[in-house]
Amino acid sequence: MQGSLFRFYVHENHKHHGQLVWEWLLMHGNKLGIRGGSAFKAMAGFGRHHVLHEARFFELAGSLAVEVEFIVSEEEAHKLLDLLHREKIRLFYAYTPACFGVINPDAHDPPSMGDCPDAFAAYNVSNERPSMGASGAP
Repeated sequence: MQGSLFRFYVHENHKHHGQLVWEWLLMHGNKLGIRGGSAFKAMAGFGRHHVLHEARFFELAGSLAVEVEFIVSEEEAHKLLDLLHREKIRLFYAYTPACFGVINPDAHDPPSMGDCPDAFAAYNVSNERPSMGASGAP
């Protein structure tokens, strides 16, 4: 399937209506019907103020970033953006085109990589790799 990788970067202690923003994003992504989301805590990083923060004993709690990511369809991305605008949550994000699917899908999975470009186009919908010709190309 074609879609996008939607990443949000938030401070680990950033709250919205008393709830941590990374938790809020996952909860509302789930309510919107997005098929999955994950949150990852940074080990180290810097932002717009160019101050390096690291996960060490002496570092102040709450100074590291949490990355929250969703792989979404265009419709899901619009629903999530609309919600964030209505809630007036200030977030830094990255939005990148993505091709996604399930290897060896079962009956409950969405259609697989039949519509993915380039390297994945060599695999057909049944996830079988075509035979290679003498040149090594499919």
